[in-house]
Amino acid sequence: MKFEAHDVAAPHSDHVEAIFHFSEFTPDHSIERVVPTGHVFLLIELDGMQRTVFDNKSLQPLSVCNDAWISGMQQHYLSISAHQNSSMFVIQFRAAGAYPYLHTPMHELSNRVTPAAELAGAELLALRRELLNSTTSAEKFSAAERWLDARLRIDLIAPDGVASVVAALQAAPANEFAAAVSNFDGSQKHLIDQFHKYVGLTPKRYQRVLRFNEIFGHIQREQQLDWADIAARCGYSDQSHFIREFKHFSGFNPSEFIRERFDEGEANFFPLDRDG
Repeated sequence: MKFEAHDVAAPHSDHVEAIFHFSEFTPDHSIERVVPTGHVFLLIELDGMQRTVFDNKSLQPLSVCNDAWISGMQQHYLSISAHQNSSMFVIQFRAAGAYPYLHTPMHELSNRVTPAAELAGAELLALRRELLNSTTSAEKFSAAERWLDARLRIDLIAPDGVASVVAALQAAPANEFAAAVSNFDGSQKHLIDQFHKYVGLTPKRYQRVLRFNEIFGHIQREQQLDWADIAARCGYSDQSHFIREFKHFSGFNPSEFIRERFDEGEANFFPLDRDG
């Protein structure tokens, strides 16, 4: 697979975590599970192939994605199709970073995969055409920067109070949730309303996603996994709580996860049919 990432420049770097392009992807499977990362994604296909979102339990098709789509803040894993020789362009927004570009309150996109043309319309389809006509990744990245320039609305940037709580939740251990939200200048209800609007999840639900991704950091760094120790370090009340959360976000319990060798691959993508 060919993969190239772009260094996002200010002012977009405050709101966009990553922009990347990959091509010639040749997976050894046809369906993969994607777990929540705490981001909103704009995905643009550059290969003409239709993607499918499947029911997580039955793996029956639920919907199809063409051209471009938005994956909002997710609280559960997604099951999606993987394709041979695929090519895609991705903009990964920071938490609270997508609203200034998509101009839609984030809770309206949460737990959904939405056709991007419903939000950005002709502008986004024009970006896709420009990406398709670009011969290099550098040209593609320049086109994306111009699209971001045109879409950025300063009046929709998250207030400092929301941004501060997001940063505090990202930095604080999971068992210090109260301290992370304590400096917000407003009621708990107002904080939740602001998080719905700018992030797409409540502060508590967003923290659960962060904590689950902290587990993945331990899995990738540590040679010997002690699940009880990881559960304690990540702030779970006991190992049964840890296992419930692990299965909620990944669809597997920890033992199944290791047995299927998912710890050896990408942190947030797991093949469901390696013979696919």
